[in-house]
Amino acid sequence: MIPALVLTAGLATRLRPLSLVRAKAAVPVAGEPLVRRILRQLAAAGVADVVLNLHYLPHTLTAIVGDGSDLGVRVRYSWETPVLGSAGGVRHALDLLRSSSSLLPSSSFFVINGDTLTDVDLAELLSAHRRTDALVTMAVVPNTEPERYGGVLVDADDAVTGFARRGASAHSYHFVGVQIAEVTAFASLIDGVPTESVGSLYPSLIEARRGAVRAHVCAAAFLDIGTPADYLQTSLGVAAREGRVPTLGARVRIDPTARVERTVLWDDVDVGAGVLLRECVVTDGVHVPADTSWTGVTLRLAGGELAPGERRIDGLAIASI
Repeated sequence: MIPALVLTAGLATRLRPLSLVRAKAAVPVAGEPLVRRILRQLAAAGVADVVLNLHYLPHTLTAIVGDGSDLGVRVRYSWETPVLGSAGGVRHALDLLRSSSSLLPSSSFFVINGDTLTDVDLAELLSAHRRTDALVTMAVVPNTEPERYGGVLVDADDAVTGFARRGASAHSYHFVGVQIAEVTAFASLIDGVPTESVGSLYPSLIEARRGAVRAHVCAAAFLDIGTPADYLQTSLGVAAREGRVPTLGARVRIDPTARVERTVLWDDVDVGAGVLLRECVVTDGVHVPADTSWTGVTLRLAGGELAPGERRIDGLAIASI
């Protein structure tokens, strides 16, 4: 199986203040960090070599992934200073991807967004890609929420013809964060130069040759954790589906008199006596004071500046979800 690049370098500004504590791919979803879920899926599909690109809060990722051996994959890291964007980051990682034994003789590799959960059939996607001469094949589903998501414009032969902005009326598809690319799609970029996104690269590929970027239309599920509200609902939903208790991270202590309802607790959280937590997210190392009640908020240790919408209360930073 071809190798994979998992994009984990982003700043995750929409997920703040949660992403002030961990990189987005490191946040726990129903008790397991998102990036470890992605790596398990890759290993189950037969992917043996994975590269993660790093920039923002990299230690929160490396500490929980290591070399990937416990997940059945070999993980290496592509470091970015400054952050290079979704196109520049791929270009910077090409040498690591080329050095992967599984890349030869093929020049294809998966590119996986490290901030989403989906169940795209990777073998099916690879088969679809190899039936064409595409430089990029994107896994897409019908865009049922165009007011929320931008879309991919696709013709009758599954060639991508362009991209629609959020709110556009044109029929489009939603990219679910999994694609296959050829090395040549990114090789023309200058290594180390920040490139905001593939949103500028792919249109140039399409203009140069019809069918250079193709869509693989599928029925994959897609779970969003873009905002704290999305994250809470996704974590609760995954926990219910898997029969997990989503409230318990590692080394969590909950006083017997406390009530914790539809709430996610990260690691090293201490919930005091008489506390009520309802639909909250409590991040690493927080002590929730006794006899306090919280509904629909995020709680984190108040170190440094507050994020927009946060307020400081007794050493904690609090924001509405």
